[in-house]
Formats: sequence, structure tokens, C-alpha cells
Amino acid sequence: MSPALYLIPVELGDTSQERVLPSYNREVILGIRYFIVEELRSARRFLKRVDKDINIDALTFFPMGKHADAALFERYLKPLETGESIGVISEAGCPAVADPGADVVAIAQRKGLRVVPLVGPSSMIMAVMASGLNGQSFAFNGYLPIDPAERIKRIKQLEARASSEHQTQLFIETPYRNHKLMETLCQTLRPQTRLCIAAGITTDDEWIHTLTVAQWKRTTLPDLSKTPAIFLFG
Repeated sequence: MSPALYLIPVELGDTSQERVLPSYNREVILGIRYFIVEELRSARRFLKRVDKDINIDALTFFPMGKHADAALFERYLKPLETGESIGVISEAGCPAVADPGADVVAIAQRKGLRVVPLVGPSSMIMAVMASGLNGQSFAFNGYLPIDPAERIKRIKQLEARASSEHQTQLFIETPYRNHKLMETLCQTLRPQTRLCIAAGITTDDEWIHTLTVAQWKRTTLPDLSKTPAIFLFG
């Protein structure tokens, strides 16, 4: 295995690794001693699911979560510069997409270091695939503003872009706010706008539906207060 910064996808929820991750990933992971991780505990649990006999204490972990010092990220790549592979593990799905791993990858690219993305689930791509909305042009917008007035303004801006550019707009919300966001979307978007909710992707509770806003107003939603979801409209 050639030395590289390996971007290691993880499961999106309570899903078996066999269902969403290729066996090749396991081969790569078992050859790595250094990991840059978003959250130490969940990364260690993930590695134990990869191989219950893995010696966690023999591994070195570097933090890249929201409380990590980004000034240290360049230092984290020192093992790679001396010929040791490094793995990047995020909290869910693929590293470096809506994720602090992107900062680490940017440093590696500036240094001319080899970066290898491994195959795994991406909730955003899978949501676009299943939505029936435009998959030729789409944009992920992260979280919408928390302030109600700013949120409504942003939704209208994105709807205008979706209409003028025929571009699917994607965004996320903290699960306990999913229903409140859905209420705001139904109150703000035009009745004919198509809106998709893609929740619990790859899990047993997966729920993906696309309707017009007018149709959503007549629909009873399941409880999504604890389920990660992607919202899309176009």
C-alpha cells in the first residue's frame, strides 16, 4: 500500500459495514497507524467494528473536531512526509465533505502529498440520486441561518436560484429542528416547488419522498426529530 492520506468513509447510521463499505477499505485501514479524526471515541468504535482485534492502543490519533486547533493540522501530516500513511475519519459518511477534514486535505494538496478517497456512502449524493430532482446541477448549502427572518430570506434566495438555474438546492438541519424547518419551508416556498426529504439514508428507517409543497401541506410527516435528514428542493 503506497503512503497516502486516505479519506475513510464510515456508516451513516446503525448500518452494517458490509452493506455500505467495500472490503478493500478494511485492508487499507489495517495498514494505517496514524489517524486524523473528528471525534476520538466514535473513531475508535468504528475501527473496532472494522476489526474487533485491532490494537487501538498501538495507534496514534490527532483531533480535527470543532474544538481542535487548526494550526496543528499541518503538523499532523508529518508521518505522511516520512512515508507513513494517515487515515482521516469523520463522524458520518465521507470525510472532507461538509467536514473539517477538508482543511487537512487542503494542506496535503498544497504540500503535493498523495490523497486517496475511499469508496463509501455520501448522504448528499444518495439523496440527489433518490430525489428525482436535477442531478446535473446541484449545490449543498450546509445549514440555513438560525434567525427566522434570515432563514426565510435565504430559502427564497435558494428557491430563486433553483428556478432560474434549474439547480437542485440541498441543506441540512440538526435533527430536533427538522419539523420546524419543514414548517418554515412549507410556509415560504411556492406551492409548485418540489421538495424532497431524505432521512435515515442506508438505515432500516430510511425515508425518502419528493412532493410539491402543496402536497406536503396535506401530508403527515413521520417523527424525524432524531433522524439525520437531507432537504432538497428544485
